[in-house]
This record gives sequence, structure tokens and C-alpha cells, in this order.
Amino acid sequence: MSIDHDRLFKELIQTFFEEFIVLFFPTMHEHIDFRHVSFLSEELFTDVTAGEKYRVDLLVETKLKGEDGLVIVHIENQSYVQPSFPERMFIYFSRLFEKYRKNIVPIAVFSYDTIRDEPSTFTLQFPFGHVLDFRFFTVELRKQNWRNYIRQDNPIAAALLSKMGYTESERVELKKQFLRMLVRLELDEAKQRLLFGFFETYVKLSDEEERRLRSEVNEMETKEKDKVMELIISYEQQGIKQGMKRLVQTMAKKGMSVKDIANVTDLSEEEVERLLE
Repeated sequence: MSIDHDRLFKELIQTFFEEFIVLFFPTMHEHIDFRHVSFLSEELFTDVTAGEKYRVDLLVETKLKGEDGLVIVHIENQSYVQPSFPERMFIYFSRLFEKYRKNIVPIAVFSYDTIRDEPSTFTLQFPFGHVLDFRFFTVELRKQNWRNYIRQDNPIAAALLSKMGYTESERVELKKQFLRMLVRLELDEAKQRLLFGFFETYVKLSDEEERRLRSEVNEMETKEKDKVMELIISYEQQGIKQGMKRLVQTMAKKGMSVKDIANVTDLSEEEVERLLE
């Protein structure tokens, strides 16, 4: 099943918008008044020439400190290499400005695994003059060293470790540090589940790696070890429950009765009915 990268990033950044800005754009963070934040509806643009439709990922309306005018922050996740991306950012910018007539802060998040030097400008010029020099802010995740972020008590940093620059041999350590960050953050269950689900989408350890992870967690100090192990067991149980739920739903779709499903799965009929709700 294909991953809806845009939806995942939108949900993550929308939930932790201020944390995203302070992590990657601390100077910008100093100027934004986060008491005034609202998320605008999605914008759908049609490229008539190419016959394609593009949906803007995330639009946030806010204010600058000490100013009355509103500002729109446009955040675009780019999960694949696209040479014409700077041009597309400019088209988004111009159409958003045409509609809202407000100051717009364009931000592009490059989340694909390839390491490239992505441009952050779109220019139009001639031998006889310069017409346009459009610039946008960028975050190139794969270029970030994940170890530089593990001391940050920032939920965005925790989730995005999974898209930063790490080697295959670092995967176990990467997840261990992610779990340690989750423990320190002490988030509510819904936010914790969001971060865990995002991380696991991009970093899924093998059975052998999971065994190594448990072994390394057991070597931690007792208090931290207990909390991290509690997280591991909790999400393992959730994974088993979700797997059983999918199995029961598949059986029901094939026409099996609640009673038959209960007999096959060793669940009670009440448990089957709950999974089908």
C-alpha cells in the first residue's frame, strides 16, 4: 500500500506547528505571534497546460508580533525529486497572494531519501534585465544529522529523526533515542500515538533489530529503562490488536458470521463484534 506522505506531514506539522518553526527557523519564531494561529482550508490548483491538479499541503494564518496585519505561512512537503519544484512554489505563491492579498511565508520541506542540493529560488531574467527573483525557505531533512537533534525536547524533532540522515547500522540506536525522546516529552496518548505512527512508517525494524533494541534498553538506568520498555510493550500490543482487527474485518467481508469468526480466532463473539464496530 502506498504511503500518503503529504497527509502524514500535514498532520504532524499541523499538530506541532510552533515546534516545527522553532526547530528549523528560530529567527522566524521570534517574530510570529502564536496566540493567533488558524489553519486554512486546502487550496486546489489546476495546471491547465499540464492537465494536472495540485493541492497545497498546509496553510496557516497568523500574525507578526506588534503588527495588525495577518500573515499566511505556506508549508509544502516534497516527497519526490521534481526539477520544476521551484517554479511550482512560485505558482503557488502567486495564486495564494492573488486570492488572499496578504504577506506569505513559503516553506518547502524536502523529505525524500536522495541527498541533493535543492534550489530555493525561482528566477526569470534576460540578457538585458532581471525580471524575477523568488525565494522560499527550505528544510532538507536527509542532510540533517539525526544525532544533532536527540537532545531537543521537541516532538517534531523526535518524529523527523526517521527522515534525517542515518545509516542502516544506526537504525536500532535511532529508534532507541526516539523512544527516549518520547519518554522525556510526556505527551498525551493521542500525540504520542501520532509521533510513534509517523516514525514507524519510515523506520520499521526487523525482528532481529527489535531484539537488539530490547537488549540495549535493558542496559539503561532502571527508571528510564522501565518507561522505555513500557512504551515498546504498549505499541507492540496495539500492533497485535490492529492486526487482529484487520483479520476479523477481512473475514467479515468474505461473508463469515460473527460466530464462525469467533471459532476460528479463539475470540469471544463480543470481542469480534467490538473489532467490527
